[in-house]
Amino acid sequence: MSIANRPLSPHLQVYRLPFTALTSISHRISGTLNAAGSLVLVYWVVAVSAGPDTYATAQGFLGSLPVQVLMFLWSFGLFYHLCNGIRHLFWDVGYGFELDTAQRSGQAAIGAAALLTVFAWLIALV
Repeated sequence: MSIANRPLSPHLQVYRLPFTALTSISHRISGTLNAAGSLVLVYWVVAVSAGPDTYATAQGFLGSLPVQVLMFLWSFGLFYHLCNGIRHLFWDVGYGFELDTAQRSGQAAIGAAALLTVFAWLIALV
């Protein structure tokens, strides 16, 4: 058998990742982005303690539309990481490993994160 005739692994262009793999990757990414978003929270707290001028500057920056969109996405990532972490707690005790259960719990984590994000922003805007 020559090297040219050997079978090749499927490339990412033709291989479709399972939903559970995507939720696992998203959980890791959201954890990393939560750390970055926390730095913005630290900036805001330091600005509050630094005085009115510094706070006004921070509010001007944090109140801009692009930063508000990023904060909305960050809050979704925070809630997703929370909901998916609860899902992992069930896995730690041995529940929810069946494929259909894992898929439904992943969908529930995404849905709950979306609802919590919208609810938190509605409360914050009132």
